[in-house]
Amino acid sequence: MLTVPVINSSRHPLPAYQTAHAAGLDLRADLPGGPLTLGPLERALVPTGLSLALPVGYEAQVRPRSGLAYKHGIGIVNSPGTIDADYRGEIKVLLVNLSNEPFLVQDGERIAQLVVARHETIEWQPTETLSETARGAGGYGSTGK
Repeated sequence: MLTVPVINSSRHPLPAYQTAHAAGLDLRADLPGGPLTLGPLERALVPTGLSLALPVGYEAQVRPRSGLAYKHGIGIVNSPGTIDADYRGEIKVLLVNLSNEPFLVQDGERIAQLVVARHETIEWQPTETLSETARGAGGYGSTGK
């Protein structure tokens, strides 16, 4: 279990896992001034009221909620958004409405997921050739349908 220091300046509970084996914790909109309307193809930076201190070697990924995407066409513009271990500001979610209908974001509504994951720091090794694979340089669509 990883312990992460967090400041919660919202009136909402801390993010929580919704099931025993969930990878993501649900982030809530912190909109004390009232709901926010997202028109079709409109985007907005939605505050959560949360700031955290991740250990070095970890990142937090802000991901869309599948239910909002399926039912309302609500996604995240820079998905997944990355929160680095040295960032101490408020977590904000860049929501976008990809539907043809306005969407009302309510204060306290679960708007995104936060997944905390280890990552590696790399060191480049310049070379003139790379090892061969069956796929080779095959890119987009090269593996078929």
